[in-house]
Amino acid sequence: MLPEHAPFTPDQRRNLDSLLSGLTPGQRFWLAGFLSADSAAPAAAPAAASLPLTVLYGTESGNAEELAAQTVKSAKKRGFKAVMKNMSEISPDALTKVENLVVIVSTWGEGDPPESAVSFYNDFMSGARELSKLRFSVCALGDTSYEQFCKIGKDVDARLEELGASRIAPRQDCDVDFEEPYNTWVDAALSGFGPATATAAPASAGFAPVVGTEFGKKNPFPSELLDKVVLNGEGSAKETWHYELSLEGSGLSYEPGDALAVIALNAPDMVEGVLKAAKLKGSEEVTLKGGSPKILADVLREDLEITTISKAVLKKLNEVVSSDKLSALLADDAKDELRDYLWGRWLADALADFAPQGLAADALVSILRKLPPRLYSIASSPLAHPDEVHLTVASVRYEAHDSLKKGVASTYLADLVNQGDNVLVYTHTNKNFRLPASDDTPIIMVGPGTGVAPFRAFVEHRGETGAKGKSWLIFGDQRYTYDFLYQLEWQDHLKSGALTRLDVAFSRDQPEKVYVQDRMIEQAKELYTWLEEGAYFYVCGDASRMAHDVNEALITVIETQGGKSREEAEAYVDALKKAKRYQRDVY
Repeated sequence: MLPEHAPFTPDQRRNLDSLLSGLTPGQRFWLAGFLSADSAAPAAAPAAASLPLTVLYGTESGNAEELAAQTVKSAKKRGFKAVMKNMSEISPDALTKVENLVVIVSTWGEGDPPESAVSFYNDFMSGARELSKLRFSVCALGDTSYEQFCKIGKDVDARLEELGASRIAPRQDCDVDFEEPYNTWVDAALSGFGPATATAAPASAGFAPVVGTEFGKKNPFPSELLDKVVLNGEGSAKETWHYELSLEGSGLSYEPGDALAVIALNAPDMVEGVLKAAKLKGSEEVTLKGGSPKILADVLREDLEITTISKAVLKKLNEVVSSDKLSALLADDAKDELRDYLWGRWLADALADFAPQGLAADALVSILRKLPPRLYSIASSPLAHPDEVHLTVASVRYEAHDSLKKGVASTYLADLVNQGDNVLVYTHTNKNFRLPASDDTPIIMVGPGTGVAPFRAFVEHRGETGAKGKSWLIFGDQRYTYDFLYQLEWQDHLKSGALTRLDVAFSRDQPEKVYVQDRMIEQAKELYTWLEEGAYFYVCGDASRMAHDVNEALITVIETQGGKSREEAEAYVDALKKAKRYQRDVY
């Protein structure tokens, strides 16, 4: 209802209340924009027009950068002089000259800063600066499946306050489904800095659903699966698939280094396992926030994350069941016990352990988060495969705690999607993993297992453009006979010159295991020569061990071949990163 002090007569207030109460949120939004655009007084922007605003972001997969761009757009509509800065392009000392700041930063894995933000973060968290004139607000991006949820955003927020800056809007911690909390935060933050102009649209306008035939994150494209082939030979311990999907008519585009988001469905047996553990039939009707009533089994299959659990999910479960056993596991002094419990257990396991009496349907859906899309590195060049996008995906299957566990998207593609079926997808830009601007620049690519995917795209693309720069692939897997992914293609690329050199490491073909980092050490002299010639160094694959081991090997190569100390070698690597000559796509 309109407040009594609103500038309307009692009759006008009653009429407006009657009208507004019958409008949908979308109709209210349209009406607000119409009235704003129809304003007869294009007055000069108020105080906010003179306010500078710095939008600082740190990103790994591109989401923080996307939101930073949206924030700048919204701020400019309100009359701010907004500029956007990547943490990789600014020194923390520059903040001493900033008056108004919003920070949008993601947390990578178990509490690490994004690759491009490491130097800024380390310097900012350790150096003392006077920031008492700075006003700020922070939006933290993270994933509640990790223990250190939104750690980097929390650290930056606390450090800004510690250095004397004034928080003008509370920090917003966002899970993988970040649009709604972001919209709430950005509106509060921009309002906190200053008044909006008379013609400003709501800050959330940039996330209005896409309609018609414009495909993207809000309107995924139903892509036809053109082909699927198992890449491993019979007898392999692995199950790696090559998928070819159509983009014809989608309007979607991509570059080598980008990713494809797959909107997967939970497997029927996984849904049945949850229903059985919760003692529900699946025919119950539930309503998700902002949605319409829907059958529970369909919600569990299509909308919610029902496999992996996290501390956040267990906390919500405990709010429902009030389990002493679960409370003890969630205690601050039981971190090791919680970590051990979470490994290899899924939602059905937790329900059996802590809710043996079952759950009501509404209670079940209340503890779960939205099923997030899965991002896969694109394994094709758009020049080599027009209107297509290819993926290299390892199916995740394992036994744990007396039951079969499997990856949601990887087994959805392998088990539930056949040639001719449609898969909902959209392309995801990754500006932090790009071929050099010049085709003459040498490239070194390290990609074991499915980490080879983007390098298939790189080599294809360079072959199509006739690039003269040298290219070197270091590939690894378990066995030469079974696991040499794309072997014939690499041989063809070597013959054509699109690939200059190929080194392989098959870990289980000899008593002593050999990995890609071992090949780097063996070829240290040649590798260092390429780096000194200006080569770009790329790594794709497992973040938990491989990426660390490759980084250590790279430092060792620079130490031994460059005659440098450990500190000097690390500085050399940092310089490569700052020059964007060392790029990683790790997961």
